[in-house]
Amino acid sequence: MSIDLTKLKAEYTSSGIDSNKLNKNPISQFQLWLQQSIDAGIKIPHAMSLATTNNTNPSIRTVLLKSFDDNGFVFFTNYNSNKSKQIQYNPNVALLFAWLELERQVIVSGVIKKISKLESEKYFNSRSKQSKLSAWASKQSSKLCSREELLAKFSSMEKKFDKEIPLPDFWGGYLVVPKSIEFWQGRENRLHDRFIYNKENSKWLISRLAP
Repeated sequence: MSIDLTKLKAEYTSSGIDSNKLNKNPISQFQLWLQQSIDAGIKIPHAMSLATTNNTNPSIRTVLLKSFDDNGFVFFTNYNSNKSKQIQYNPNVALLFAWLELERQVIVSGVIKKISKLESEKYFNSRSKQSKLSAWASKQSSKLCSREELLAKFSSMEKKFDKEIPLPDFWGGYLVVPKSIEFWQGRENRLHDRFIYNKENSKWLISRLAP
């Protein structure tokens, strides 16, 4: 059985991006679009696809944006995971925010680095008890014989940490420092609006791209 995807047609109805209203700072422009996606009721608007590679095997997965500012975009993960191993090999990564209901996407390309242990600890302490225990229980990306094995590990961590749960030394945050940020808005007849911000000499330069 097959699905004929050629029969699925996407019609874009947005009025597009007014270049005169683009913020000169892409982080401010991103903040505006993120807030609009939240206001529109987009499910998990802070979800982003993270692309990494070891120069042989590219990988992509969804992670959650936890904070952002002019320095970049922050998320948290296990430092022993497959993604972290690829990051150690090649710190050049890309992020994709897809807000399809708004016919929008944002692509961030840049270099990634760990944030400080103090920053990671601050966020870790704000998490629920269950989330903290999960960080300890999961040897992320390793193979499991069964779900029962994972649940047993979680139960073991519950007994081990009956009061305070410390930050694991193998868990923390990453900061993606952007080199370029592209804003894409669907338009009629596939003549989409694309604007890319490239950082040169500490300044952001804006260019329009062909769709």
